[in-house]
Amino acid sequence: MITCIEDLKKAYQNNVPRMFYDYTESGSWTEYTFKENERALQRLQFKQRGLIDLTHRDISSTLLGQKVTMPVALAPVGLTGYQHADGEIKAARAAVEFGVPYTLSTMSICSIEDVARAVQAPFWFQLYVMRDREFIKRLILRAKAAACSALVLTVDLQILGQRHKDIKNGLSTPPKPTLGNLINMASKPKWAAGMLATPRRKFGNIAGHVAGIENSSSLSHWTQQQFDPGLNWDDVAWIKDLWGGPLIIKGIMTAEDAMLAEAHGADAIVVSNHGGRQLDGAPASCDALPTIKSAVSAETEVWVDGGIRSGQDVLRMLALGATGTMIGRAYIYGLGAMGQNGVRKALEIIQNELDLTMAFCGKTSLANVERDILFSR
Repeated sequence: MITCIEDLKKAYQNNVPRMFYDYTESGSWTEYTFKENERALQRLQFKQRGLIDLTHRDISSTLLGQKVTMPVALAPVGLTGYQHADGEIKAARAAVEFGVPYTLSTMSICSIEDVARAVQAPFWFQLYVMRDREFIKRLILRAKAAACSALVLTVDLQILGQRHKDIKNGLSTPPKPTLGNLINMASKPKWAAGMLATPRRKFGNIAGHVAGIENSSSLSHWTQQQFDPGLNWDDVAWIKDLWGGPLIIKGIMTAEDAMLAEAHGADAIVVSNHGGRQLDGAPASCDALPTIKSAVSAETEVWVDGGIRSGQDVLRMLALGATGTMIGRAYIYGLGAMGQNGVRKALEIIQNELDLTMAFCGKTSLANVERDILFSR
């Protein structure tokens, strides 16, 4: 029986090959920040209230003008299509049916066009900026043509953090057919059958869209060389002008960068340390959130990700000032465990926990949730 996100995580671990489980469930270097994201949230204690009429409750919200069932969006996660066959399509369908936004990663297995055809509803697109600016221009125009409703610009991956597990597992797309990998994949028959049945096993947004890439090896080499260490605020202005729609800047961890993002036209920012997968030793996202929230105007929405594994964690982030939240690992657990139904199950679990915890704190609407529902530290 599945009653919490941890149950989905256990089922997910049993269902997918080790390299893809480790890809999700790991951070950079010592993994301090990866683990601290969760620990810091758990240190925030709620104030329980009583004798308040809790009959009528509402956890719906609005993100960038879009009505949502709850202030949660599915974050961009690379290689989602290797957690479950056609994973991006299944996650997007679950999000649309549930009434929350889905964000497709640049490094997805299913392409922008694949998801647009399958979902027939707007979704967000996350952009990594590559050295090949012509490719980036075409990628943005493809997102526009697919009617993506927002662009999420990730700014904390100009260089790639070192993740020991990925190196030791020889993570690649498609997976290298080593003896160890083949044995491990063969032990996951349901996963293997799904992957054999789908034609989508490469980076769908890149394969076939870059000249000179003829096979998986050249695709992998191109991808590794393309993250741009020279990305700067002038590039943000160019991207915003080319995109022309709502712009979300993800990967903000200081008040200084938050103010710069606002000055460069961000409609929303996401307080994020990339799930602890980039700079190890950075603070937890929830610890960085209050200062960043205070640094920008009320017109700029401030969202946050990192360490969110329950509806209680969502409420903690809202109490700290977040407009909305993004979840990554929590829905990936569901996807790997049960496919599209697992993503929906993860959202249902978070929805129920958010509603009940809000009520225990004496609130009937998220609009009334403030820092006073938490004990001060």
